[in-house]
Amino acid sequence: MDRHRIRGVCALVAAAGLLLTGCGASDSGHSKADDSSYRTGYPAPDGNNGNNGSGGSGEQKNGDDDSSESREFAPAPDHLSTFALDVDTASYGYARRTLAEGRLPDPSTVRPEEFVNSFRQDYDRPDGNGFTVTVDGARTDRDDWSLVRVGLATRPAADAGERPPAALTFVIDISGSMAEPGRLDLAKDSLGVMTNRLRDDDSVALVTFSDEAEQVLPMTRLGGNRDDIHDAIDGLEPTDSTNLGAGVDTGYETAEEGLREGATNRVVLISDALANTGDTDADTILERIASERREHGITLFGVGVGSDYGDALMERLADKGDGHTVYVSGEEEARKVFCDDLPRNIDLTARDAKAQVAFDPGTVTDFRLIGYDNRQVADEDFRDDSVDGGEIGPGHTVTALYAVRTRPGTEGHLATASVRWLDPRTRTPHEESGQLETDSLEDSVRRASPRFQVTATAAYFADALRRGDDRWTSLPGTTDLGELADRADELATTTEDEEVRRLADAIGRASELTGQD
Repeated sequence: MDRHRIRGVCALVAAAGLLLTGCGASDSGHSKADDSSYRTGYPAPDGNNGNNGSGGSGEQKNGDDDSSESREFAPAPDHLSTFALDVDTASYGYARRTLAEGRLPDPSTVRPEEFVNSFRQDYDRPDGNGFTVTVDGARTDRDDWSLVRVGLATRPAADAGERPPAALTFVIDISGSMAEPGRLDLAKDSLGVMTNRLRDDDSVALVTFSDEAEQVLPMTRLGGNRDDIHDAIDGLEPTDSTNLGAGVDTGYETAEEGLREGATNRVVLISDALANTGDTDADTILERIASERREHGITLFGVGVGSDYGDALMERLADKGDGHTVYVSGEEEARKVFCDDLPRNIDLTARDAKAQVAFDPGTVTDFRLIGYDNRQVADEDFRDDSVDGGEIGPGHTVTALYAVRTRPGTEGHLATASVRWLDPRTRTPHEESGQLETDSLEDSVRRASPRFQVTATAAYFADALRRGDDRWTSLPGTTDLGELADRADELATTTEDEEVRRLADAIGRASELTGQD
């Protein structure tokens, strides 16, 4: 498909004076026109005046104005969707594990954006820090409804010798539940291999927790100390209860004690997140993480393990700690996370990154962001750099998928997608934008590019797993799991991508369990 792709000029933006003035708060990040929009399940923008906001000055431009200036900035807030970036994938990994065991995942653990972001994309990448923006879309077989994809990509990950040094504090759950095969043994093996791959000027610390927390190894440089680090890892053994609060407290204390200026300081939490001892109040644990992140810039990387897994708590911890989560269920996944992804992506390329998509009220009547339910940001806070966003590293892509209904017979500008972030070192704000026209929509999802089809398939899969829960309405163009499995199988052959093959297998298992094969 010939996608309409525009990379905007990366601009240094002063925070003062560029706040989106005249905007009302948007608690949900969705737009709405009237109560009738909710009967469709897709909140709709207020299309009564068709005004576009000019951005910096707050001056309103008429929606019939075809000048490019009227589309540079977001229109009135009822046509905006704003969210903090997120590269979590744990929800998809845990769903695959659950399906492999012959069970359907609980719908509350299914987050569509984490399904979508689990797959490789082919977006252009920038040369330096920040993002490129790709916007494309395809029509569905439901009248006037399309899927619109907003793709953001960071620069490729640098060679290990080119990144800043790392100071990593591993907080490892050694509670009794971690004795299950595929939990602590998997973590120990992967950490041992990772220790051999880190640089001499990197540092690691080890904290364990069960009913209490213990600092097993203070922050220690790898150079000349690898044997001591291996001994500490090898000595980990499962014990009693899960005092997650104590583990988090001791972990951040250790990270703070070993804080290194000019390094990437990160806490890596490895746990099934099933807190049952000590401080089990999530808000108290979260506040400690938020405080350390704000004061010292220590980010959190959550690694979930185990067939019984506290998915919701782990995800909240990572969000509060400006990090992300993954889930590992086998040796191959664990080695990829610890030995490849973590060492390569230690660096950060963007802090407090947020996206805002402005839909043109002249062509769009309804839209809905698929997923990102707990990552919504008030529309007027897009350019408020004191409002928390997401921390993104090199080699990452972020994909947001929208269900969009266009006005029958209309043509022209459909949407402008913008991303704003702070330089990880100077804290200077930057923005980048891309646009989409209605004539660039592919005629059908099946005729879109293979990677777009993979994105849509992952979203439809998540949608199917949440079906029956009346908190969500089915996506336009949805199909039964049997047909979706066939599509995924075709895409696995087309892309020659093993991850897409695993997706097809997971959909097939879900199809069998639901009787839709």
